Amino acid sequence: MPLEIVTIPCLSDNYAFLAHDAVSGNTALIDAPESDPILSELERRGWGLSHVLLTHHHFDHVDGLPAILEQHPATVIGAAADAHRLPPLDQQVNDGDSFEIGGEPVLVLDVSGHTLGHIAFHMPQSAVVFTADSLMAMGCGRLFEGTAPQMWESLCKLSALPDDTLVCSGHEYTQSNAKFALTVDPGNSALQIRVAEIDSTRAAQQPTVPSTLALEKATNPFLRAADPAIQAHLGMAGAEPAKIFAEIRARKDRF
Repeated sequence: MPLEIVTIPCLSDNYAFLAHDAVSGNTALIDAPESDPILSELERRGWGLSHVLLTHHHFDHVDGLPAILEQHPATVIGAAADAHRLPPLDQQVNDGDSFEIGGEPVLVLDVSGHTLGHIAFHMPQSAVVFTADSLMAMGCGRLFEGTAPQMWESLCKLSALPDDTLVCSGHEYTQSNAKFALTVDPGNSALQIRVAEIDSTRAAQQPTVPSTLALEKATNPFLRAADPAIQAHLGMAGAEPAKIFAEIRARKDRF
């Protein structure tokens, strides 16, 4: 039975997520931007926490954790490579490791780029991946610590997951990301349709996250660096995809 996924808006544009197993009662929290919305959602649903999964150390992904743990003691899991700047971890994990929540395997992926030591959590039986600030809806995170080749490698790792995978990313940046995407992939009809849908969703004050990997592969320019139309539009036909990605990331930083 797939885990139930709950999206929780936090701060001004962050998302946290709950992954709940109805059989065991296990519930995992993925990232903790602030405590109040998360505690309210747990109370509303009558759930406790069994695990907290941390993707990276940035304050807007961890600052709510102490207050949450006061009410819901849980096993805190994060990257061994990031342990020196994460909240105290009960379990340190590395790329390729796995553990279980409610009997379902959780696979750890190193997706460094936005930060060094950033990880994603893939739950294949539930067809969901929690990517935080690596792969994002219509975008990817800024390269605060890693390099463009690192981020491209991370995105390739994520894009190799099954197309029906639900992508739970960490921010509501989709509308601005979509406007940028049109500047590098203007002839993409699937992108044009998605932009209109995003505008409608945001006008209704609804979240655009999560998305699906198939949709990201069709419309997210950061996954489409090998596309000949994007390469031609950038004047870089035939260039290595990693170089195309670096150019797209640089243009987004200036956008």
